[in-house]
Amino acid sequence: MNHQQRITAFTELGKRFAEVAENPQESDWAAAFRQAEAKNGWFTQENISIALRGIAYMLDADKLEKWLAEYDIPERGNKKVGLIMAGNIPLVGFHDLLCVLASGNSAIVKMSSQDDILPKKLVETIEEISPELASRIELSDRKLQGFTHIIATGSDNSARYFEYYFGKYPNTIRKNRNSIAIITGDETDDELRALGKDIFRYFGLGCRNVSKVYLSDKVNPTRLLDALEDWKPIGQHNKYFNNYEYHKAIFLVEKMAHLDNGFLLLREEAPLGCPVGVLHYQTFGTIDQMKAEVKIHADEIQCVVASDKLGFENSVPFGKAQSPELWDYADGVDTMRFLIG
Repeated sequence: MNHQQRITAFTELGKRFAEVAENPQESDWAAAFRQAEAKNGWFTQENISIALRGIAYMLDADKLEKWLAEYDIPERGNKKVGLIMAGNIPLVGFHDLLCVLASGNSAIVKMSSQDDILPKKLVETIEEISPELASRIELSDRKLQGFTHIIATGSDNSARYFEYYFGKYPNTIRKNRNSIAIITGDETDDELRALGKDIFRYFGLGCRNVSKVYLSDKVNPTRLLDALEDWKPIGQHNKYFNNYEYHKAIFLVEKMAHLDNGFLLLREEAPLGCPVGVLHYQTFGTIDQMKAEVKIHADEIQCVVASDKLGFENSVPFGKAQSPELWDYADGVDTMRFLIG
């Protein structure tokens, strides 16, 4: 399968995903949507649609050409790449699978128990478009075997397990990361409202979700809470609201200072990560101080949401954290270079 045939197949997949996301219940993905949500309550049909729309956004012919033009890719690779996928958000491992296929290699996919319905439907759709491409994907819910390389994504604890078992193979092993936002006070109300997407999309479960905001010491935290009011309906989701109420009870019983807008708890804390229903914040004085802070935590941060005027490297505009481009690699590690190296 040559370079152009791959691009044609990926582009068609993007078109199909866009159509499914537009009207999932009238598509051949309807049953997969229902089954995925029934199995994993975090996978609402809305969030599955958003995930498919995000993939469709990437699978644009011009973007694919631009992305792949950076690499010298063989028509047929000889690597069998084991993919251990996370299950925190729908089809979160798609980009890794795309890289394996785009590099001409084959994938042996260890599905997450939290997301083992959508990948099967994905492969079925790929098979309709290109049987040859689909033949290079093997799905498994058992122990991986027969691989030459490994790409694994998980928590810090699972990463230690991965390193122990897979350290002898060429590997890319990803640990837990979080994303942050930087608010100086010069942001418009629209920008702060857009930040809600970065915080609440997928209920905050993704590594690209903002879990901590850094506020200039001239910013009143209540301005942020007011700007997020459009997301009040998220409190109607049972699992989300249970998390919110649980942590609210802890804060009240332990007399821990916090702000509460009825569906989000804002607490001044140092850690970058936070539980569902909670958002951490910290104040800063100058942008230089903030840049030093980002540098200290560089290995823990997935992306920085901020105005591009602030000059943070590879920063993401407000509202765009969950819309990565093809060349936005997780943890800043070029997966394609790894696969063709």
